[in-house]
Amino acid sequence: MEAIFPLLYILAAASFILAIKWMNSPTTARRGVIIGEIGMLLAVVGTLLRHEVVNFEWILIAFFIGSAIGVPIAYIMPMTAVPQRTAISHACGALASALIGTAEYYRHMPHGFVMGALVLETLLGFLTCTASLMAFGKLQEILPTRPITYRGQNFVNLGILGLAAAIGVMLIISPEQTWLFPIFATLSLIFGVLLIIPIGGADMPTVIALLNSYAGLSASAMGFALNNKLLIIAGALDGSSGFILSVIMCRAMNRSFSNVLFGAFGTVQPSAKQAIAKPVRSASPEEAAEILDSARNVIIIPGYGMAVAQAQHKIREMYDVLTRRGIEVRFAIHPVAGRMPGHMNVLLAEADVPYDRLAEMEEINPDFPRADVALVIGANDVVNPAATNDKTSPIAGMPILHAYEARTVMVVKRGMSPGFAGIDNELYYMEKTLMLFGDAKAFVTSIVKELNAVGATR
Repeated sequence: MEAIFPLLYILAAASFILAIKWMNSPTTARRGVIIGEIGMLLAVVGTLLRHEVVNFEWILIAFFIGSAIGVPIAYIMPMTAVPQRTAISHACGALASALIGTAEYYRHMPHGFVMGALVLETLLGFLTCTASLMAFGKLQEILPTRPITYRGQNFVNLGILGLAAAIGVMLIISPEQTWLFPIFATLSLIFGVLLIIPIGGADMPTVIALLNSYAGLSASAMGFALNNKLLIIAGALDGSSGFILSVIMCRAMNRSFSNVLFGAFGTVQPSAKQAIAKPVRSASPEEAAEILDSARNVIIIPGYGMAVAQAQHKIREMYDVLTRRGIEVRFAIHPVAGRMPGHMNVLLAEADVPYDRLAEMEEINPDFPRADVALVIGANDVVNPAATNDKTSPIAGMPILHAYEARTVMVVKRGMSPGFAGIDNELYYMEKTLMLFGDAKAFVTSIVKELNAVGATR
């Protein structure tokens, strides 16, 4: 039996690597998910067969409790709540890693390198758990989505982290000082809370990716503490991919990690080119349908407002109506649109929008000047021209979708409130822009109805 473990773990590790590889392409993504699930099954079976497992009763109890919670979540939770579900998953995984590290400390009280790995595991696990719970609260709007700041906040946060790290070093040098471990764990938990409080909703995509990285690194450290090579590989894959994704998100916003973690981005504030007092032009569903019907090239820009209204299926209906009339329709996807990486892709895929109609920012930006209509549905900061022409703006330098270069811009939005960045959007006041005020799902439904009516009269 001992000879089977390495084989199962090698197959599981290979499955995880193939899963990441295949999920790079929409055509192989489903295959990637399946092979990843097979790899996890092999890893679980291999672990349960080890001689260290002495009590299967508790494992079965945990299995059924976890299944009773997880299965309903998978079926009941809407796609719009995927960011929140992801945050909760990070919290549960990180807590499991931290609790295993705690148990190993009190059981074996290891020394040297193993104790160092255990300290890192528990530090990352506890802080990721509470940080993920705070991210969940902001995403679910249980907590304020705006940054919560106070004087000397960064000093306090770094002080708590430094103190936790110092105690961790003391535990590595002298593991017998068991009274230090509860203090170490408590400081780690507190730091996780304080880490997320000053971060606004605009940075949640980056935060989600970063927490994914922390959870992976905690699992990898746990692998060193338990001498489990599969955990080391899987955690390293998770940690590195999460970190790379965080880098991509920061580049998409033209910001650094330090600015995301300590910049309090998202506080409502005026920009140097404030335009709130300017009038805006609005249009009805009938007028919007006429403009779309006369267009030949339409670019749709989805945002978090589309997710909140769950308008993706109606947008697919509109896409079908327009394409049947020979109108070219594409979707412009900004890397940080929504509340987690790939949020818009997931929602549009749920509505069966053809994946080849989705274009990334760098690919589609040169095409906006040739577009007859840029239809913005619930997006805000990612189309704000202030990023390019207002050097004093909080989003100055952030790469955006060039919707303002289209011949006509139509924006579906409930009102004139600012986005997550907390600043006014200059796009709304341009002469070529028409504001379509209302719920995204209801307004798009009305547009589809008017388009069908226009087609019936031909």
